[in-house]
Amino acid sequence: MDYMAETFLLSFFLSVLRLSVAFSRAQMVPAAFVFGDSLVDVGNNNYLPVSIALADFPHNGIDFPTKKPTGRFCNGKNAADFLAEKLGLPSSPPYLSLSKKKAAASYMNGVSFASGGAGIFNGTDQTLGQSIPFSEQVDDYIAVQKILVQQMGSSATEKHLSKSLFVIVIGSNDIFDYFGSSDLQKKNTPQQFVDLMANTLKGQLKRLYESGARKFVLTGIGAIGCVPAERVKNKTHECSEETNFWSVKYNEGLQAMLKGLGSELHGIYYSYFDTYSIMQNAIRNPSSYGFNEVQSACCGLGELKAEVPCLPVSKYCSNRSDHVFWDLYHPTEATARVFVDTLFDGPSQYCVPMNVRQLISA
Repeated sequence: MDYMAETFLLSFFLSVLRLSVAFSRAQMVPAAFVFGDSLVDVGNNNYLPVSIALADFPHNGIDFPTKKPTGRFCNGKNAADFLAEKLGLPSSPPYLSLSKKKAAASYMNGVSFASGGAGIFNGTDQTLGQSIPFSEQVDDYIAVQKILVQQMGSSATEKHLSKSLFVIVIGSNDIFDYFGSSDLQKKNTPQQFVDLMANTLKGQLKRLYESGARKFVLTGIGAIGCVPAERVKNKTHECSEETNFWSVKYNEGLQAMLKGLGSELHGIYYSYFDTYSIMQNAIRNPSSYGFNEVQSACCGLGELKAEVPCLPVSKYCSNRSDHVFWDLYHPTEATARVFVDTLFDGPSQYCVPMNVRQLISA
């Protein structure tokens, strides 16, 4: 081998080594396991046989890198994607998309179990046809954890999972379901219902803990009374105060539950994100976040583009980045980015008792 070839090969291998070192530094956690609803669904519902809670058609995905719909209820990337980028990880793939033959390798960097329409309670998705409720998402994770143990051994899996993040974004559909169902209202007062939500969630968090989860990222419910689907019900287009009030009440119960869980379970850490406050601030002071339109959806038809959902026949706005809402219920890519930036590095005003960067180091 001549000198030039030798020099080239040496230079090449050094470059590869530098890149691998840089990548390992950029990857802040081994994996991210994502649970929740349409706010973080990256395509699980595409694989459900009878679900109508779908986003696998235009104009969803119009700003995604591929310019195609992926099953994300958004014009582009959603919060799960942006969080993965921050962590130096690829977006956690939909659990239902993964081949069982390559299971362990597929699960190493994390998996998304999130499903549009899902709720804390199993019956939340009934009006939507089909989704994967939170309890089933936890069941699926436990199956993944068992496969990892088979492949890596108990000790290595325990270490891997203890440093990974468990991201949970759920609860909005339960609130919507309560105020849309007379049966639920007959069985529980609003306070009883939100208390039951927090208590049911606690049971599932314990199941995750028993299967290796130690670091949790949990988001409170946003100001869902201000989504276009709620505003369009009022002639003045004001937010639904009742929906917002009970969202806040649930968030208070969730924080109290997490605080208790923190002292109850050894070695558990969490970051609670106050989605409600950041969302309200963005709606009240849109220009400070780069927004201009806070009431109307970007994609839809009718008043506030909220009388018909975002369908291929719907119209969509040309400047998606200045809208808080993409469709009747979901934020735009720009809004999701603001939320994740705050979740990751934000102050204690929004992140309790720590932000995600601090959680990683805990």
